[in-house]
Amino acid sequence: MRPPRDVDDLLALMAGADVFDEGEALDHLDHGLQCAAVLAERHPDDAELQVAGLLHDIGTVLVPGRVATHARRGAAAVAPILGERVGRLVAMHVDAKRYLVTTDPAYRGLLSEGSIISLADEGGAFGPDEVAAFEASADRDAAVSLRRADDEAKVVGLRVPGLDRWEPVLRAVAARSGYVGST
Repeated sequence: MRPPRDVDDLLALMAGADVFDEGEALDHLDHGLQCAAVLAERHPDDAELQVAGLLHDIGTVLVPGRVATHARRGAAAVAPILGERVGRLVAMHVDAKRYLVTTDPAYRGLLSEGSIISLADEGGAFGPDEVAAFEASADRDAAVSLRRADDEAKVVGLRVPGLDRWEPVLRAVAARSGYVGST
């Protein structure tokens, strides 16, 4: 599948995101919508974080079955359209899981079956140098917030606003990022 070129492509990808990860009960559209809704409630003034929550698994939508690289692939797809910070947050959502598994003894017990399965493919717990590098990131707290929302956004049947709620937010974030393509 070709990478998205603009906000319309991102919306179309998400609208067709009926891809399920192993061990998960929600498709990527429902999961992304729930994640974005959680972040909108907790971080109402951070549209970039909310959009990163909506799109954090888009790498799996683009290339299903490649768990180990989905965060980097997703970041590469969204950054040219939505800006470097959105791309960084999408990239960091897996590292945030690895960080929390390493630094919070209770965290592993909160993970869904699918997240536990993917953890090994994603590199498992961090080593000391990885912890230090993650903690040095200016986006660390936002990435941890995204990760925690990601973990909570797996409720079958939960009703949240649909993609139409997010279209103007995506367009605004793209415009603020300096994106000059068709929006």
